[in-house]
Amino acid sequence: MNSRVNHFHVRFVAVALLLLLNHVAPAETTLLKNATVHTVSGAVLSPGDVLIQDGKIVSIGQIGSSADHTIDLKGQHLYPGLIALGTSLGLVELSGVRASDDESDPGEFIPDVKSWVAVNPDSELLPVARANGIAIIEPTPRGGLIAGQSGLVALDGWTSEKMAYKKPDALHIYWPSMDVNGGGRRGGGGGAPVGRGRRGGGAAGAGNDLDQERRLRIKRLDDYFADARAYAKARDAAQTSGAPDPGLNPSWEAMRPYVSGQLPIMVHADDSRQIKAAIKWSETNQYKIIIDGGRDAWMVADLLAKANVPVVYDNVFAMPARDFEPYDVHFKAPEVLRQAGVKVIIGIGAAGKEPTDDPSAVRNLPYAAAMAVAFGLPPEEAVKGMTLYPAQAAGVADRLGSIETGKDATLFACDGDILDLRANVKHLWIAGKEVSLETRHTRLYDKYRNRPKP
Repeated sequence: MNSRVNHFHVRFVAVALLLLLNHVAPAETTLLKNATVHTVSGAVLSPGDVLIQDGKIVSIGQIGSSADHTIDLKGQHLYPGLIALGTSLGLVELSGVRASDDESDPGEFIPDVKSWVAVNPDSELLPVARANGIAIIEPTPRGGLIAGQSGLVALDGWTSEKMAYKKPDALHIYWPSMDVNGGGRRGGGGGAPVGRGRRGGGAAGAGNDLDQERRLRIKRLDDYFADARAYAKARDAAQTSGAPDPGLNPSWEAMRPYVSGQLPIMVHADDSRQIKAAIKWSETNQYKIIIDGGRDAWMVADLLAKANVPVVYDNVFAMPARDFEPYDVHFKAPEVLRQAGVKVIIGIGAAGKEPTDDPSAVRNLPYAAAMAVAFGLPPEEAVKGMTLYPAQAAGVADRLGSIETGKDATLFACDGDILDLRANVKHLWIAGKEVSLETRHTRLYDKYRNRPKP
């Protein structure tokens, strides 16, 4: 008797579930109407509509059909959400307070460090960046030669795990300094620029010692990658042909997608000698690299173009490094690189770089792009440098970087051209969800605007 009753209950539950599945309510739709739509990958639509369903873009153009929610964006410009690569945003709250700085870890080779885990979802700096159209960031670790891995993080979510968009997306190497004066940037690489009026020289003995130290550091880097390749080969053999398993090594396990070329290696380098050495190293070992920083990249633009190496150029607002360089050398550099055939990603606030490593500076990303436009970079290339090109470099161009059907509805609307300093972001959607543009600044503004009158 009990078995018959249990069988009846099972059948009843199954039928109920089937009926429920057949009557699931369709996902709500949102229609963004009458905007100037900057698709980035195609033509600008003015006016244009974008239909969003279930967090995805399902239609673009002149859409006459109704939707569950309609937002009229007449007079506003619609762009893909901006992507900021190579930033300390989310990892550092107050640079002077060690307890709020999770950007670096001790050690020379720490590839198993995962930057996205350390992101502070409650940082007051995240809404400020978001209010200027930045939807995705790449919190970047710093430390020794190999500082760890970064992931892409969406600026919306209750926890760092919920905010993680792609993990990992790149390995970060800080190339040893090539300066004979021994100066170095925070983070173990990058090389200090020669200051104005300095000749960058030194005693011959000191120069020889520094050269020997640099060669030793590069050799240690080569040896570490060779060991990682051997480990990856042994692990692959153990999994495919039953060869002896070398055992799990967390550091070398983290290196596997990079030594195999599945994911890119972001090389932090500013000096032209560093960049040339990094390109030669990548070609010799067939690694996929991206140059981050790239202060002197304009000097070796043809080499970068020939090697098909993109550059995250974050020196637009940097001072000239040498006393013979013109004031606008860094303003013009993105266009010099573009004309040579280099894919230029606009960056700001590179990890470990003084004085622009202030995480709050990331909000100025559109202004760095605008300055490059003022000195020759085509506006459409500047927008791509903040949207499509970083998405391609991070391996998420199938989901981000342009307004196309099938991609995530990560978009923002502003009341003018994003390259115009006077433009204000009015709406921001991340994966179809509109997020608040309230910041600490707006809260303080409202507080003091409504203060009691004497």
